[in-house]
Amino acid sequence: MTTAFHADSTDLPEKEVLTWERFGSACRELAHQVADSGFAPEVIIAVARGGLLPGGGLSYALGCKLSDAINVEFYTDVHETLPDPVLLAPMLDTENIRGKRLLVVDDVVDSGRTLELVLDLLREVGAEARSAVLYAKPTTICHPDYVWAHTDRWIAFPWSAEPPVTATRGEA
Repeated sequence: MTTAFHADSTDLPEKEVLTWERFGSACRELAHQVADSGFAPEVIIAVARGGLLPGGGLSYALGCKLSDAINVEFYTDVHETLPDPVLLAPMLDTENIRGKRLLVVDDVVDSGRTLELVLDLLREVGAEARSAVLYAKPTTICHPDYVWAHTDRWIAFPWSAEPPVTATRGEA
């Protein structure tokens, strides 16, 4: 597994930059879409890693205390993916979500293959699953139920805008 750090890619002509402030507004606006639709999720399922922060934001904004995560690896670098999305351990406890209303949350739906994999899995175990993303790209094969914004650019998220922290000499 590689260490993903995408936001520093200088070879990209234009990027969509999401700030922490806009992220907060985006979560509230997305929550309004969900609430206004009449859908009341019982559990928020974040697609890790990118969906963890939006999932937490929506969990608070919607007043939904139950949350979980499903780990999927697909992107390995800017515009580089594995041949297919892969579920990673630890696996989601699908037995306890059978028959529940779920909101699957991710940061972006690009090809749509990750979101499609997750929704198919959850629906196969008998859950009612809807999806929400911050961004949707025109290339997606799986259209989310709720979308904050559409873009065809690479997105620089505030949580991946800097390289991972590593130990520095003299610090323990």
